[in-house]
Amino acid sequence: MRLKPRRRHSLRIVGRNGNTPDVVRLGEARLPWHDLYHRLLTLSWPGFILSLALAYLAINSLFALAYLARDGGIANARPGSFLDALFFSVQTMASIGYGVMHPQSLYAHWLVVLEAFVGLMLLAMATGLCFARFSLPTARILFSHYAVVTPFNGKPTLMFRAANQRRNRILEGRLWVTLVRDETTAEGEFFRRFYDLPMLRSQTPLFALSWTAMHPIDSQSPLYSETPDSLAAANAEIIIILAGLDETLSQTIHARHSFVAEEILWGHQFLDILGQTPDGLRSIDFRNFHRVKPVQGK
Repeated sequence: MRLKPRRRHSLRIVGRNGNTPDVVRLGEARLPWHDLYHRLLTLSWPGFILSLALAYLAINSLFALAYLARDGGIANARPGSFLDALFFSVQTMASIGYGVMHPQSLYAHWLVVLEAFVGLMLLAMATGLCFARFSLPTARILFSHYAVVTPFNGKPTLMFRAANQRRNRILEGRLWVTLVRDETTAEGEFFRRFYDLPMLRSQTPLFALSWTAMHPIDSQSPLYSETPDSLAAANAEIIIILAGLDETLSQTIHARHSFVAEEILWGHQFLDILGQTPDGLRSIDFRNFHRVKPVQGK
């Protein structure tokens, strides 16, 4: 059975698709250039390229206005032409030097010196940002759309799936699974509490294909005696952090995911994804990766 992803209404710590959390920040002091480097690293590639292009045009426009502040500074440029001054600025910043337009006053020469220096600094920063974005280690981990609660060895067990989508191996893979829920103390104070969920196997020396993570729900489990309704009422969320060493990059990578209460299916189990091809090779069927079925007798 393939279930459609449900609409998520609960407060999320991790956020949809691993992005920023669904939290409205009230009263936070925010500056226009606050944490600019981090923002440029986390922008999407189209947004990053667009930001660089806008900054490039803005800086060249400022220098074009500076060239126009005094007449006769650029040889062979039309008097008062912003476009000619803009194109001369672009040629100067990029060190193109076609030879048609050139500075012919002391004021323009000093502007060229300043613009050449600014262009050198901007080129270095843009190159560094592009390299940092390309070299940033990332993980391509696929998590199942749902977690399930199903019997395993006679105990109700929370399960979810993870798979390495790259054709390499993650060494020393490790899982951290945490239950987060709303609680109110005896004094009436509200808290968002975190509880660790011990896994049957929280680490693996070699993560190449898939990993079915399991947490037994016994009397020591924070999920003991919980129900779908109680988890929903407490805005419960299960947070998963998976980290390991990328064999190709020799760098630590990590991935995060979360399941809110309505994404935990009770009395269901995953369809099998492991098998063999007709010629005897081991296979994994990603068509069944997110599929579940009701437990027989439930």
